[in-house]
Amino acid sequence: MSQDPARASLKPPSMRGYFAIGAERISKCLNLGNLMRSAHGFGASFTFTIGATYQALEARSDTSKGASHLPHYDWPSVGEMALPAGCQLIGVELLDGAIELPSFRHPLRAAYVLGAERGDLSEKLLARCDHVVRIPSSFSVNVAMAGAIVMYDRVRCLGRFAPRPIASLARNRLPVAGVGKARGWS
Repeated sequence: MSQDPARASLKPPSMRGYFAIGAERISKCLNLGNLMRSAHGFGASFTFTIGATYQALEARSDTSKGASHLPHYDWPSVGEMALPAGCQLIGVELLDGAIELPSFRHPLRAAYVLGAERGDLSEKLLARCDHVVRIPSSFSVNVAMAGAIVMYDRVRCLGRFAPRPIASLARNRLPVAGVGKARGWS
């Protein structure tokens, strides 16, 4: 079956290295499902949970069926977590002293871990992290949203994209009826 050429360009860009994303003590199946769907869409190599509740593992909202396309590891505890050799663990947490995500240089081999919906990363897990990053926001965002932000930042930084244009593209915009005259554009 041939693929629609327009949809072929929607694949995540090729990037060096690999990454995984997971959460500690996640309890809501919709959050895990959304995180798994985003991981699949952004090109993660695997997903994982640490100490997840049984209900979360149902992941009903993963409409892309990410679990059938990439491995998912469910470790009962931090001590049982086993990442590939050379894979750096990056905690995502609103902590003083954490590296602001826009300033972070993503390692080529990385596993990003988020905290529970109503909690922080455990002290045991923070002790295992090679780096801790924070999303620059005034307050905590939804765990699935935080995961998507981190994955987008990784793809943006390590993906192979054309450089952003320096000049404005305003001259190339198509006119919209009545808009230009109302704002004084010619």
